[in-house]
Amino acid sequence: MTVSVDQHSGFCFGVTGAIRTAEAQLRQGQLFCLGDIVHNGQEVERLELMGLQTIDYDALRSLRGGRVLLRAHGEPPSTYHIAEANEIEIIDATCPVVKRLQQRIRQTYEAHPDAQIVIFGKVGHAEVIGLKGQTHDTALVIETENDLEQIDFSRPVFLFSQTTKSVEAFRAIIAGIEQRRSRLAGPLPVFEWHDTICRNVAGRVDRLKEFARQQDIVFFVGGEKSSNAKVLFAHCCEANPGTLFITSPDEVSRNMLPKDLTDLKVGVCGATSTPLWLLEQVKQTLEEIDTSSNR
Repeated sequence: MTVSVDQHSGFCFGVTGAIRTAEAQLRQGQLFCLGDIVHNGQEVERLELMGLQTIDYDALRSLRGGRVLLRAHGEPPSTYHIAEANEIEIIDATCPVVKRLQQRIRQTYEAHPDAQIVIFGKVGHAEVIGLKGQTHDTALVIETENDLEQIDFSRPVFLFSQTTKSVEAFRAIIAGIEQRRSRLAGPLPVFEWHDTICRNVAGRVDRLKEFARQQDIVFFVGGEKSSNAKVLFAHCCEANPGTLFITSPDEVSRNMLPKDLTDLKVGVCGATSTPLWLLEQVKQTLEEIDTSSNR
């Protein structure tokens, strides 16, 4: 069989930047990271073996001094306040795209104190927590069109999106809001939406689908905690129903493949939180299965 790795998969530039920052800072001494640096267990383990220590918010509050890396997802202002009070040095690896979005939301919130800031994203996601924090946690987070009923249309509405959401889903949210506004009588307050989806991530969907369609079977590699992995896996399944979700090479087995491997085209791809080295390991495992089957 032929095993191909999607060269468009792998870390987005924001995660790549955070990991490179961590590797560089680890050479200078002890380094903590607030939360998993990326939603991929194998990459977290690799960096922990290099000395990176993952901590939670409780540990941050009790920490005095030291250096703490903020991952690409970004953090709310409260995290910076805790660090300042505890004399902690912040190594800020927030993705530039996320950082600009945080600033836009904060500026909108400050310029329109009576408005309702709405964020299309996953409740409790690290990036969304950081975005919501720009509004003193007053922003409304919506996940589906069903949540639109929570919006107070008597107030100005400013809509933003988590950077890794689907463009199509965001457009459906916009259409849903406009549809609900059209049913209301009288003059309505302003409604503004801002497409803040990272095109580096969004652009992967079409490339991923094209790659998946070229394969007989696809192994999609992603972390169980990664919302981006869930989104991209769903798109991959649309293009190729023979797509399997795995988190590591250890999950690959012979019974996941058809009896006859002759001329079988197998693709390996992953999320923006999946390292290319892990995809290569999956490819190697599949090739070893192919070799064993031919003996």
